Amino acid sequence: MDMRKLVGRNVRRIRLRKGLTQEKFAEISGFSQQYVSGLEQGNRNPTVVTVYEIASALGVSYLELMRPPRKR
Repeated sequence: MDMRKLVGRNVRRIRLRKGLTQEKFAEISGFSQQYVSGLEQGNRNPTVVTVYEIASALGVSYLELMRPPRKR
């Protein structure tokens, strides 16, 4: 499993669930909109610190960003 894509998908899913645009989330998190976009596309390789900061900005545990999707 590609962790970059997994984290990116989870960030996008949670961001949308909270009703945030990439631009608004960039403002809240302190990361650029370009970084958020690249992260969500799985093109960024976030550090552990970045994952923690993104999770904090989203109001979730960092573990939620690394959790695989539930099987249906």
